[in-house]
Amino acid sequence: MRVFAALVLGMIVGVAAIALGVYFYFATGRAPVGTSEPPMPFEKKLAQAALNARVERDMPKTVPIQPDEPNLAAGATLYREHCAVCHGLPGQKKTSIAKGMYPHPPELTEGKGVTDDEPGESYWKVANGIRLTGMPGFRSTLSETQMWQISLLVANADKLPKPVADALAAPVAADPAKTAAPAQ
Repeated sequence: MRVFAALVLGMIVGVAAIALGVYFYFATGRAPVGTSEPPMPFEKKLAQAALNARVERDMPKTVPIQPDEPNLAAGATLYREHCAVCHGLPGQKKTSIAKGMYPHPPELTEGKGVTDDEPGESYWKVANGIRLTGMPGFRSTLSETQMWQISLLVANADKLPKPVADALAAPVAADPAKTAAPAQ
């Protein structure tokens, strides 16, 4: 019986020591918190596992609007206004904001990653945002239809009608403050 009690006491002390060590690691400023610092051990794996489980559980399973040209065109306009500053536009350089974020935001209109996601998964992310990534939730600022239009746009980014693809890839207008002639 003494061996069992000692084993249990040892386990309790071990768990308490680990918890205290983790607290000390964070409380003394040793954890990497800057966007330019490398991730903590298991940070990406744990965050991705939690996100995937939550999205799979809560994402809408049906899409209430069609991925037709008017909805995709509206999605392109909304994407340019609300998403492009972080996620970029086809064929254009990353913005300073995107370069400075951690984790780096994915490019949603190019390559694999989002175009193979279910539209409901993208909708969940647009509506709710993703903690600790800089991805805001748009539930309070965009309508349900607008969030679906953006979600359908990114889900279909690899097969957009030419007018929508052209509108999405159009160069961003120059900032008048940067191109204005100096005051005399």
